[in-house]
Amino acid sequence: METETKNTVPMWLAVAITVVISLPFGLWLKEWSVPLWAAFIVWAEYFVLGGKPAGLKIMVPSYILGVIGAVLVLIVMVAFGKTSLGDIQLVTAGDVSIALAFLVAFCVLIYAMKFMPVTGGAGTLPFFNGISMGLATFFVGIYFTYGGLKVDDLLVPIVTGIPAILAGLLGAFLGWFNVTILLPRPVTKTVSGHQPAHI
Repeated sequence: METETKNTVPMWLAVAITVVISLPFGLWLKEWSVPLWAAFIVWAEYFVLGGKPAGLKIMVPSYILGVIGAVLVLIVMVAFGKTSLGDIQLVTAGDVSIALAFLVAFCVLIYAMKFMPVTGGAGTLPFFNGISMGLATFFVGIYFTYGGLKVDDLLVPIVTGIPAILAGLLGAFLGWFNVTILLPRPVTKTVSGHQPAHI
């Protein structure tokens, strides 16, 4: 006899329910709405990290550190743009200062990973995911006054980092919720392959 886990609720239904549960966060909160696309990416990440609550201990802090890292990189980028480098361009305004800022800041950020206990191993994916979501919420350009916050341009990356962090937390919850509502139960089966008996 062997024991395995079987879902009470089918995955297709659990996913659909989870999507519907997420909608108010993107539709009802007006200027505080969370970017659901970012939340869905983090939700998938929960499964990549094993689909167990224990993964949240690595996933959540690594993701948040990634967003914070992106915010710091973007602050450097804005600062570079305020120098004489901001007037130089190859194709579009600011492209040289952005490239130089990213070169310097990303070298420092990625090198610093070795000193952060949660960003190695399984934490690498959520860390880079946090970076990408932090950059995305800045570059889509619609979160510059997130929640009605209006700040100096040097602080705009902080404001755009807020929805990235909130989306990550929502995505972590969605991953946990999706697995939880599957209502997994142990079943036993015989080695010979007979019909499993429910416990």
